[in-house]
Amino acid sequence: MIKNALISVSDKTGVVEFAKQLADLGVTVYSTGGTLKAITDAGVAAKAVDSLTGFPEMMDGRVKTLHPMVHGGILAVRDNPEHVKAMVEHNIQPIDLVVVNLYPFRETIAKPNVALEDAIENIDIGGPTMVRSAAKNHAYVGIVVNPNHYDEIIAMLADKGELTKEYKFMLAKEAFAHTAAYDTAIANFLSKQMGEGPTPPEYLSAYEKVSDLRYGENSHQQAAFYKEIGTAHGMGALKQLHGKELSYNNIVDMEAAWNMVWEFEEPAACIIKHTNPCGAATADTLHDAYVNAYEADSVSAFGGIVSLNREVDAATAEEMSKIFLECIMAPAFTQEALDILSAKKNIRLVELTRPEPGQVMVKKVSGGLLVQTEDDIAESQAEYTVVTKAQPTPEQWTALHFAWKLVKHVKSNAILISNEKRTLGVGAGQMNRVGSAKIALEQAGDAAKGAVLASDAFFPFGDTVETAAQHGIAAIIQPGGSIRDEESIKAADEAGIAMVFTHIRHFKH
Repeated sequence: MIKNALISVSDKTGVVEFAKQLADLGVTVYSTGGTLKAITDAGVAAKAVDSLTGFPEMMDGRVKTLHPMVHGGILAVRDNPEHVKAMVEHNIQPIDLVVVNLYPFRETIAKPNVALEDAIENIDIGGPTMVRSAAKNHAYVGIVVNPNHYDEIIAMLADKGELTKEYKFMLAKEAFAHTAAYDTAIANFLSKQMGEGPTPPEYLSAYEKVSDLRYGENSHQQAAFYKEIGTAHGMGALKQLHGKELSYNNIVDMEAAWNMVWEFEEPAACIIKHTNPCGAATADTLHDAYVNAYEADSVSAFGGIVSLNREVDAATAEEMSKIFLECIMAPAFTQEALDILSAKKNIRLVELTRPEPGQVMVKKVSGGLLVQTEDDIAESQAEYTVVTKAQPTPEQWTALHFAWKLVKHVKSNAILISNEKRTLGVGAGQMNRVGSAKIALEQAGDAAKGAVLASDAFFPFGDTVETAAQHGIAAIIQPGGSIRDEESIKAADEAGIAMVFTHIRHFKH
């Protein structure tokens, strides 16, 4: 039976009503500091923790619950005679319910230019200690770290007079996850203060479930979507405005689409299938950018993911409503655009902020993680080398920059054909580079004549250049660095193709 409860919370959501309901059920409530004031100011009968400890709060509240009278009351095994004897001898009151959430450390470090001293002061000590004590002794003590449980706890106490064994076990599991995530945030903050960079000695992260997914990549695979605790960026910050629930494959494709469209400052549209672009374009208006992206490969665009780097207007929405699309992503939608697109029941409409730079990429492998920084190196034409007799024209330079921004988002081996503002053909994920080139060039068709070709990595042989020349490609951009570079350069010179070495590779596995 729950006779005594200790409540000490940073997040005071619902705590006054909860304390009142506990008191109405005959539970004696003990509390500390600001929580005690909030409860008693509301007229709830509650006692200060120092009435238990016989010791005043001190050192700006750093020392108040770290006391045998508190932890003895929490940790005592109620059916252990020696524990019961110790409680009687030392007049220790059993504490049956502990309601604690922790100092706002994450909120503090999220402030601009937070001082290290302020961050340190918001590291909770007594709170996690009580949480862990209660969670360890969950067979006898309920531990509550989430205000969302208050109503169901009151309902259970009113109905049964106690919390069930299974429910206390669940609360204990949640409590240990709560302190683990809290300590993870502290450790990562201190790691940054030490300048350990994106690959510290211990890689720690904590996530909370956003939703279960119907299935994973295939219907027989279980899946769920989690967001990083304490952050609000990337896919974890998406806002779905309309449509059926997102799938595992949707979210994977959305990540690829969103990173791709923000390569451009001008209005841009990208249409993605299986993380690769089937069409991407820029234009003076978002409407024209989408139309050009769609026309780059209208067959593959069906059922695709569309990402746009401007607010979606009515004209663009009208165009997109003409075919079946899985999802449309944008920083915003006008009300007119929402009305037009929402007429389609299943289409997913998602608002998302611009990607934050400097993120890390994490891939789970069996028994470990691979961690790397993003492929976001700053590049300059001044660092490139024209290795052929032919020099790119100004128009070709524009097209080469456009193609180079996109090809790094295509699965290796990657070949992309484009003009100055639109993809014309994409070859992705083939086992040899000339195979990707043939796919991209076939897709481009006659439009390849006078267009440019981008390759994410060097040509191991001259065959890709020779194939490009047969289709009329005018300029090529690639990293260079092969032992057979001269073979490719010779083939380009013989065909009158301008070729640029960037000296930067963009593999995407």
